[in-house]
Amino acid sequence: MSVWPGALTWARTVRHRRTGRPFVQGVHAAAAAVALLALAWTAWRGVAQPHIALAYGALIALGEAARRRPRPSAQARETAPLGSAGTLAYALLGDVGGQPTSHGVPQVVAVVLGATLAGAVGRPPAVDRLARRVLGAGFAATCFRPLHHVGTLGHWPAHSPYYTLCLLFLLVLTALCDAVLAAALTHARTGAPYGPALREELRALPGVGSAIGATGVVMAVAVAAAGLWALPVFCLPLLVIQLSIHRYETVRATRRQTVASLARATEIAGYTSAGHARRVASLGRAVGRELGLPPAELAVVEDAALMHDIGQLSLLDPVPAGATEPLPSDERRRLARLGAAVVRRTGVDPEVALVVEQQADPYRDQPIAARIVRTVNAYDDLAEDPGCGPLRALERLRLATARDHEPRVVEALAAVLARGGLAPPAL
Repeated sequence: MSVWPGALTWARTVRHRRTGRPFVQGVHAAAAAVALLALAWTAWRGVAQPHIALAYGALIALGEAARRRPRPSAQARETAPLGSAGTLAYALLGDVGGQPTSHGVPQVVAVVLGATLAGAVGRPPAVDRLARRVLGAGFAATCFRPLHHVGTLGHWPAHSPYYTLCLLFLLVLTALCDAVLAAALTHARTGAPYGPALREELRALPGVGSAIGATGVVMAVAVAAAGLWALPVFCLPLLVIQLSIHRYETVRATRRQTVASLARATEIAGYTSAGHARRVASLGRAVGRELGLPPAELAVVEDAALMHDIGQLSLLDPVPAGATEPLPSDERRRLARLGAAVVRRTGVDPEVALVVEQQADPYRDQPIAARIVRTVNAYDDLAEDPGCGPLRALERLRLATARDHEPRVVEALAAVLARGGLAPPAL
């Protein structure tokens, strides 16, 4: 009796989730312990300089209120740049209008936690993100507050470049620690390799992350010199950025719906098997992440994989089972060119159309995204064939690495499948 090959990989996925769950729970427990200790300490000692705590709490709450949580199926990050900048600014706050602040690390954590929850009423933030914010605020404050209280930074005025460099150093250290923690949580939850997950987190830092960090440092320095009146002045640009991100995500979601509708067209018309495009897109994104592609290229891979069969709509007679891999190479190239012509009319990224057009070329003539789509599509076509199956499909891909499939992509696909890239069998 033969055993379904995906059962083993499915079991590996379940086992990884069971082993990764204690780490996630440990991070959540650590964040909860830090939060409870901070709240208890603040309640016992009282709130130092409450007007300052209220101003920064309102700023963080405003950032959370302006946050928009993406749908569970969306690839967008859950972002609240204004709230994150306010958190850093309060943790790194030394003086206010020339007068030294007296709040400690517990109060920083308590204010950040209370303001985050107050601004997120009715729309609770993701638990991982809340834990990272609590731990990040505690880490930044632990690095800065003792230096401020003992007067180590006192001989540098707020406008001194040395003071600013010190804040920037603490900012970079906090950002790196948060990236390491975020990648570890991703690895524990999904089983994705830690290295590519960390690279993806680090690539996100120079974008919105740099704006968040720079605004947090500028707020801390400006408030030290000008007082709390500087807060609204320096938070407005970041609020505009946050609203722009929301608008961009709305446009991106509309484009994703268009791509998804086109991907389903071939299934509805009976040209491809049900779920083929979604399987190729999901597996292609996993392979791209395994190869360390940046998020922009991963999006190109996913969109091209969803629409890679759109050229079959030009056929009078559907390809048997919708599988293009067994077709002659000239026919596959013709379908690829027809599909690319359709994709170019949709207004999506021109790179997506290029990948669709080149998916049937020899891999040495293809960009990396086209190589991934070609290999993953071939695997799904062969694996769905009852006379082949997943294991034999992978072996056939390895035998075709001389011309059709890049060995590095095939091995990345094998690694993804070994971790659970195959779904469990339908019962």
